[in-house]
Amino acid sequence: MPKPVLTHFKKHDPILYKAVLTCKNDVRGPYTERDLFASLCRTIVGQQLSGKAARAIWEKFKALFPSKRPTAAGILSFTDEQLRTAGLSYAKIRSLRDLSERVATKSLQLTKLRTAPEDWVRVQLQEVKGIGPWSSEMFLMFALGHEDIFSPGDLGLRKGMKRLYQLDTLPELDVIERISAPWTPYRTYAACVLWHTLDNQ
Repeated sequence: MPKPVLTHFKKHDPILYKAVLTCKNDVRGPYTERDLFASLCRTIVGQQLSGKAARAIWEKFKALFPSKRPTAAGILSFTDEQLRTAGLSYAKIRSLRDLSERVATKSLQLTKLRTAPEDWVRVQLQEVKGIGPWSSEMFLMFALGHEDIFSPGDLGLRKGMKRLYQLDTLPELDVIERISAPWTPYRTYAACVLWHTLDNQ
């Protein structure tokens, strides 16, 4: 984890800082992806699934393509039945098709998202069927590399926060905002710490 991030957490949240120290170097933090289309497809595939299930379906989905690289043209050429063989639900197929159509017609230009403001990215992505706040937040964190994103609707983050801060119940939005406010401008790193502590419980 970058030194400025560690210094910020040490100063503003000793509880989180202590958790960071127990993670050693296992927390990766935000990062960027070269293939934004494939990354967004993977985000859609992984919606409401465990990590293990999402990875299994993603591998089957990639195997449908000759180069194992999803493309908009490729998705639009498949029938629903072919896409279903990867384990995709009809709802996710509709989402992938809508994404592909927008990319193919250039009504959604993914390269513009790299330098666009966060709010604009959210609006652009959430026009795609099946993409809501959670998917947008995951994409901002792990495709565009934004450092100050937190996903209050993520169950894993709420569980991690409950455990780390010894809360009686899963935190609601007001509690999440109060606890996470001091983490700015590095909330993505904090989210990764919470996921890590939960995975290693």
